Order: sequence, then C-alpha cells, then structure tokens
Amino acid sequence: MKKVTVTFLIILSSLIISCQTQVSAERRLAPPKSVKDFRLDDIDRYVKEDPAMAIHLLEVYEIIYGPNSVYPDGADLEVRARLNNSRDAAVEGLKSAQVKAVEEKRWADAASLARSLSRLDVDVTSTGEEPELVLEYAKEQLSGGNKLSAFLAAVRAHALKPLSSDDALLFLEKAVEEKQRRTAAFFMEIISNDDAQRSRQVSQELVAYAQGRDTIADMIKGVATVWVDRGIRVQQGMGVPDRVLGSAFFVDSTGLLITNYHVISSEVDPTYQGYSRLYIRMGDSTSVRVPARVIGWDRAMDLALIKTEITPEYVFSVVDWVMPGVGETVYAIGSPVGLEKTVTQGIVSALGRRFVQIGDVIQIDAAVNSGNSGGPVVDMAGRLVGIVFAGIEQYQGLNFAVPAERLAAALPAMISGGKAERPWLGLSLSESSEGAEIIYVSPSTPAAEQQIKEGSVIRRINGEMVSAAQGALIPALQDRLFPLRPGELVSLEVSDPDGITKNYVLRLAPRPVVPMVDAAGKDSKERLTAPLFGIVLTTQTQTGSGFFSSYLIKKVIRGSIADEAGLSENDPVTIRNFRIFEKDGYALLDINVKKRRAGYIEANMRLPALLDTPDTL
Repeated sequence: MKKVTVTFLIILSSLIISCQTQVSAERRLAPPKSVKDFRLDDIDRYVKEDPAMAIHLLEVYEIIYGPNSVYPDGADLEVRARLNNSRDAAVEGLKSAQVKAVEEKRWADAASLARSLSRLDVDVTSTGEEPELVLEYAKEQLSGGNKLSAFLAAVRAHALKPLSSDDALLFLEKAVEEKQRRTAAFFMEIISNDDAQRSRQVSQELVAYAQGRDTIADMIKGVATVWVDRGIRVQQGMGVPDRVLGSAFFVDSTGLLITNYHVISSEVDPTYQGYSRLYIRMGDSTSVRVPARVIGWDRAMDLALIKTEITPEYVFSVVDWVMPGVGETVYAIGSPVGLEKTVTQGIVSALGRRFVQIGDVIQIDAAVNSGNSGGPVVDMAGRLVGIVFAGIEQYQGLNFAVPAERLAAALPAMISGGKAERPWLGLSLSESSEGAEIIYVSPSTPAAEQQIKEGSVIRRINGEMVSAAQGALIPALQDRLFPLRPGELVSLEVSDPDGITKNYVLRLAPRPVVPMVDAAGKDSKERLTAPLFGIVLTTQTQTGSGFFSSYLIKKVIRGSIADEAGLSENDPVTIRNFRIFEKDGYALLDINVKKRRAGYIEANMRLPALLDTPDTL
C-alpha cells in the first residue's frame, strides 16, 4: 500500500511539472502587450463606462498612432477595424444614454448629451435637440416651484431657439405672480415680438404690471447686509472681533441671495481653520441678525449663492439684465462699511477689464467701499447691470462689478450646490493679430493629451468662428465653454504653427481652482514663464554660469509683464529664482537679462505675476 502511494505521488508531481512547463512555454511564446494594446484596451473599457472619454481617447490614439503620426499603424487593418467599431459603439452609447435621460425626464442631462453628439455631427432630431430639452427642463422646474431655475432655463432655451408666445406666456404669468417686474417685462417682450395679435390677447393686468417700473426705494428692500462672524482675532496682544461685512441681494422669493465669494469664503474654504458663522441683516445695525447658509459658490467669478429663511419684500431679476454702454448712469446699492441701504450714483467708466479668472468686469465710478461687495448695480430703468466687488489693492479708488450676464450664466451651477465645476481644456491664450494664440498647454489636460501645439491659433470652437472687439476675444471664447459641463465633448479647429488646419474633439475636464497653481506642480519653471509673465523661452546652446540655466527669449507676449518690463526677443536670460506664493496668490521670477535693445547691458530684474491669470481656456 505504501509503495502504491509513493508511485501515485511521483506520477502526480510529474503531471504538475509538465503542466507548469507547458504554461511557461506558452507564456514565453505569447508576445508581451504593447503600449498600443493597452491604449486600445482602455478605449474598449471606456466605451461602456464613459463613451465621451472613449471618443477622446480614440482621438488621442489617432494622433499618436494614426496614419499621419510618428508611429503609424494605418496599414494594420485589424486595428483600424477595431478603432472603427469602438467609435461606433461609443456614439451608440451616447445616443442610448440620451434616450434613457429623456425617458427618465432628466432634461439637463439629455441636453448635455445632445451637445456632445452634435460635436460628432450626429443628428439628434429623433432623440432630442438641445433647445426643446432645455425648455422641458424649464417647465419642469416651474411646475416644481423652482422659479429661479425655471426662468434661467427659459432664457437659455430662448437664446437657442425663440420661445413661442404660448410658452412665453406661461413664464410671464409666473413672473407676475412672483412680483418680478423685470422678468415679466422680458417675457412680455418675447410675446410682442413673436405675435402682435397674440400680445393683444394678454390680459391688461399682466401687461400693466410688465410695463410698470420699480423705484430705487423698492429695490433697497431687496438688499441685505452680509455679516460673517469669525470669532476673536489677537492683535498686538489684544483680542478684537474678527468680522467680515458685505452686501447681498435677493434673486428668488424663497430667500436666495447673491453675494461675493470673498465675503463668505471662510464658510467654505477648506484651508480656513477658524470659527465662522454667516448672518444677514435687513435693517440697520440694531436689526436682528438672521442665520444664513451657503448654497453654492464660484471662486473663479467671485460669486456665491446664499440662503436665509425669510421672504423678501423685493426680488431682483437675473433674467432682464443689460450690458451697459460706457458713460451710462448706474446706481450701486449696498452697505459700505456697514452703513445699510446706501445708494450711490455714477457712470460706467469702462468695459472689458480683466480682473477675474473667467470673462471680464465693468469699471464704474459710483462710490463703493468695503461692505459694498456683493451688492447690485442697476441702470436707470431698474435692470440689473452687475454685482459690485471691491478690494483690488493695486487699484485703490477704482470700482468694479461682475456683469449680470455672467451671473446669469453662473447661477445654474451654483444652484446645484457646492463648488461650481467649470469646464477646462488646459490652454493659456494671448490675443494677437492672428487671433487667439495658444501660448501654453498645461500638462495632464485634454489639450495636452491630444498634443495641441503651442503657437497654434484657435479658429473655431464647436463649429462656430468666434469674433470679438480687440481685447475681448479671450472672454468671448471663455463664454462659449462657460455654460458647458465637465465631461462634455467640444470641437476645436486650430491653425498650427506651420499654418496647417487641424480639428480636434476633446472631452472637457473639471477646471482647477487656480489653473496656474495646478500647472506649477507638474511643469518646469521655464515653461511657466509664458502664461504667468509673458516670456516664451528657448534653451541656449551654451549653459549659464554656476547653477543657473541660460535661455533666449523666443517671444514676448504683447501687453504682458515682460513686455512692460522692456524685455524683447533674443534677449539672453538666466533664471535665478522662481517662487509660487499660493496662499497670497502671486508668483515671483528673478532673472538676469542682457537687453539687446540696450546694447546687451546686464541687469537683474524681479517680475511679479498674479496666479489668477484671466487668459485660460
């Protein structure tokens, strides 16, 4: 018996060794997976999980391994068939997702998917076009009692495709019911322009209300003082109350108010470690403080949406806003240094000032001070013009307002709650005689993944050529992306540095809080000089002295910090130091430069730059 057992074990061991040898041999014979195979596997995985990402990765694959790439596999018919099948499956995945969203009445999701499909030139007539889907969302919000979301969506739908008189009447009636005169006026005008006969059938009560006018005395009732209690601050050994004062104004009868992000930042900033409590006050300093909470915020636009449990006497319209002209009279309402219900008058001094990350702001000469931040600016007809923001140290005595147009565009994301996520391609731009030139591509971004070249010029975005007055081109491009969601597809047509037109389809990524801080953690200092300081560098053939690398200035961006400092092309430069001060929001560049225009006289210079650069897309 013992002999049989030993024999059996020997046979079993032989079989195991034989199997292992066979598997090892098979492994030796099977070639290892290439990087291309791993990329193809990723694409197949995303076809089911995230069809838009699959489309983006297919574009990346074509750039790296397509017929015109450095590593072409265009002759590989099997790979080509696999790519085509993946693309078809991804498109079908997007269409199926849109159909499901429509069936479940997720109108905003369905509209987002319709936009992505249109970037691929896919007809969405049968599954749902964006204007109709946005209008359905507006009607759903209206029936659910979410008036602010409903009015904003109706305006968006009207911008895409004019509303019918019957649809406009639906929103007109609700605006009158909510006592929002300027909103009523907006929808009444749509009815009048669409059908004169139909407008005569609107009740005189509705017409009279829409054609009426609110006074400044009425508007004051809709403005509150924001009071942020941050406890006690120790100053010179003494404890003093730490308070932040600002202004806010009601935009909905449920108690929603608009203010500036910097006023309430301690409520939501994860880096703030102290005590913070938010209140509003409707009267003077003796009035009761009413608790409030932050609903959503958009740091890039310096805007925040807060809520309190009171019913306002007046609600400002964010629908019938206006972009004023230079020289027009405006009124600013707020609580300068805590002096509630203050109204100041002035004019629009200038438009298009670039002091926020996205878009531009209005310069006004109406007197505003600390405490006015977050208050409304209106024109003589009572239409909302902008939202005051103050506190730009280098521009003491000058006052600014975020345009109401951009507030209206920012609100839907803030209403959703939390930090508003904005879309991002990863580009830094400069406006040149050729158009919007790409001067920097941030690492690990959609633009970097698709290898868009620096020096290219943007010609079209989502199939439309973007044109604007001088100095307004970059904000106009930002406005095209602003209402879109991260995860959507966009199309981009550019002329590369060689003048060759190239088309891209990219999946939008979430925008970093401060894009240049994010880039600084991933890229070299010599590359960051372009978006921050306006210096495009190229490495010299000879190295610099000591531990410092030497460069030649390849290009100086017009109007940049480097341009103002008198630097020019072909100036030899050595970078001595480069520091990012994230908390304070700026960067410093120390250089040694030999200015060609000054006979190559050597000079040491320090260039400062704000991290919140407004020229990103």
